[in-house]
Amino acid sequence: MATTNDLKNGMVLNLDGQLWSVVWFQHHKPGKGGAVVRTKLKNVLSGKVVDKTFNADVKVEVANVDKRDMTYLYNDGTAYVFMDKSTYDQLQIEPDTVGDASHFLLENQDAIVAVHNDIPLYVELPASVELVVEYTEPGLQGDRSSAGTKPAKLETGYTIQVPLFLTTGEKVKVDTRSGDYLGRVSS
Repeated sequence: MATTNDLKNGMVLNLDGQLWSVVWFQHHKPGKGGAVVRTKLKNVLSGKVVDKTFNADVKVEVANVDKRDMTYLYNDGTAYVFMDKSTYDQLQIEPDTVGDASHFLLENQDAIVAVHNDIPLYVELPASVELVVEYTEPGLQGDRSSAGTKPAKLETGYTIQVPLFLTTGEKVKVDTRSGDYLGRVSS
């Protein structure tokens, strides 16, 4: 148990049997009445974000979430298989739990897997990854006032928008949170 005064970003709370991650918090002392703590909470399983206000010094239950360094091994068709780097135990994770991270996963890639009571909650990738463009149409430069983009299929099978000058076989940096092209990687 902790009080609302102890809240920190990234902390996971157990509220009414559901796990919520603290995205943002602010202590607020209005001119009249007691101090409150405003928070923005994200449901760990569904991803739903809600605003919640607590009175100061209210006790909240902190969930014990273990973030483990793991290596992605392979997809067996029904689940993604990760290996714990310290114990070498393998963990099978359902595609729903992996979510959008699957668009950027390559074999032997490092990831952080959050686990609560031996149940995987989510997979966290680095902020950006480097992937090879598997296929993209040749870019045609025409009369346009702004830079154009075109679709490019990455080696993971995911398609993103890239600038016209990129060609098949080039390595690009991709934001894992939004799927946006960040830049070309020089070899």
